[in-house]
Amino acid sequence: MHYLTPRGKAEVMIDLTLGEGGHSLAFLSKNPDLSLICTDADKDMLNVAKERLAPYHSRVQFFNCWAQDFLASYPKDLPRPNTIFGDLGISLYHYSKSGKGFSFSADEMLDMRLDNSCGITAAELLAQKTEKEIADILYRNGGERFAKRISRAIVKERQHSGIKTSAALADLVKRSVPASYRYGHIHPATRTFLALRIFINGELTRLPQLLEGALKILKPGGRLGIISFHSLEDRIVKNFFKMKNKDCICPAQAPSCTCEGRRTVNILTKKGITPNDEEINRNPPSRSARLRVVEKIKEAA
Repeated sequence: MHYLTPRGKAEVMIDLTLGEGGHSLAFLSKNPDLSLICTDADKDMLNVAKERLAPYHSRVQFFNCWAQDFLASYPKDLPRPNTIFGDLGISLYHYSKSGKGFSFSADEMLDMRLDNSCGITAAELLAQKTEKEIADILYRNGGERFAKRISRAIVKERQHSGIKTSAALADLVKRSVPASYRYGHIHPATRTFLALRIFINGELTRLPQLLEGALKILKPGGRLGIISFHSLEDRIVKNFFKMKNKDCICPAQAPSCTCEGRRTVNILTKKGITPNDEEINRNPPSRSARLRVVEKIKEAA
């Protein structure tokens, strides 16, 4: 709120990842002349947020789509935004109410797709991919150090019966890792579920497109804020902002600058903003959150 609250009158904000509408509700309730444009890939989630934001319906427009696609073909009849915000985390709704198998604490069908209209489910992925492909997905997207063990167990298990539910996958992971790993500070299946969700929804491949698109349509003087929840996401956001903050992007070996200076943003959060102990106690899922904010100073060349 401190970094992204409107600084002028009748401003326009885009919430790229609406979720249950918590952030949008906070901005709308505190800024009576603010207008919001909201996107979400999950149609069910969009309907949940619409009900929550109903008191402010005259100031909100909703779009059911992936954020980077929306930005790439930004409607010409919409105003350029003063602020763009994205929370890359998965809503608690998805873990507790979606029934899509995001959580290893429930026994649900392994789907994990935010958009039900496209792509394969997590169950289909585990049934179709090779042992090496599964191991690569778990390691690259979740940093799972026992990826090979887990993928070997998955391939062995599917010869007898398919792995179709979140409970079945969680139990298989727990049985396939060393005993010391089963009783750590996080559930042993945490990284496996994270990796599958990221891969199924193309989260890391969509993110650079989202950042480029957001910065392109943002008004000069406007601010872009992104909350990430794991190191892979945060690294992409941090490096993107650092690149856009450079005065010169010529190769180090170049004898002189030929790019004519392309710095387009000022970084407002040098190390990123993390929650304090009080917020973590009140809202445990926030413990991994990191907010990075930049201010656009000119159009990209």
